[in-house]
Amino acid sequence: MNVIIDSDPGIDDAVALSVILNNPAFHVKLITTVAGNVTVDKTTKNALRLVEFFNMQTPVATGASQPLIKAFEDAARIHGESGMEGYIFPAIQSSPIKQTAAEAWHNVLVQSDEKVTLVLTGSYTNFALWFRQYPQDLAKIDRVLAMGGSICGGNMTSAAEFNVFTDPDAAKILLSAGLPITMVGLDVTLKAMVNQDWIHQVSAMNRSGKMLAALISHYNDIHAEGWPIHDANTIGYLCHPEFYQTKDVWVDIVTEGPAIGETVVDIRAAYHQGRTNATVLTDIDAARFRDWLQDQIAKMP
Repeated sequence: MNVIIDSDPGIDDAVALSVILNNPAFHVKLITTVAGNVTVDKTTKNALRLVEFFNMQTPVATGASQPLIKAFEDAARIHGESGMEGYIFPAIQSSPIKQTAAEAWHNVLVQSDEKVTLVLTGSYTNFALWFRQYPQDLAKIDRVLAMGGSICGGNMTSAAEFNVFTDPDAAKILLSAGLPITMVGLDVTLKAMVNQDWIHQVSAMNRSGKMLAALISHYNDIHAEGWPIHDANTIGYLCHPEFYQTKDVWVDIVTEGPAIGETVVDIRAAYHQGRTNATVLTDIDAARFRDWLQDQIAKMP
């Protein structure tokens, strides 16, 4: 499967990137970065660190440094000042390519003989900028996996999930683009927790497990049951859709006011007369997801 992954690493993004870079089912043609968990210069450095850690040649392009309209608010309090606290990576030896994220997406898409899947694990600003500039490329997209949103409740505010809250205007553009979109939201990611025992097991596996365990242990998104690995669920769904329950719905985005960033999901299919614009993940077999994720890490170097 040909993939472009757009990310804001970020600790859970680091897990998702590690899995997809090391899974032979995926050909990651490009990684692009966006401001989100930390500033875009930091997310770009983190993406380069991971590519170098795994000795890959995957190109990295720097994307948007701020949302389309809304003021930027990071999540350094959750991920640490660097975005990937807890593990000391070697000094970065490579650089991002010179193209912007939108330009790089366009170049990959026009040169691809097959359709490409987009995996979005940060805010959707790069998607919006690319869509505005290169709408003719839509035919090259197979589908979009977007971590973000929820049917009910948020983790940034009581209404809004962080990625959508970061750039709600971009989220609105994504959902109006007419592409097959799967929304991987808090309804499943907050059930896909890993605990301290799981982390100890992963740490003992290999060099990659040690790195990822160190990052997760410094992840300030801690709950009674453990740590949610939000972004890895995008890859989990691509590999094992049978782990998840889904519902085709209409999703609107609140772009202003106290509920800014809320994903308003028409679960009754009433207001929009049965029309849908997204498939939303509604439930997960969390034990199978955890076992799968652990198995993926065991196969890493």
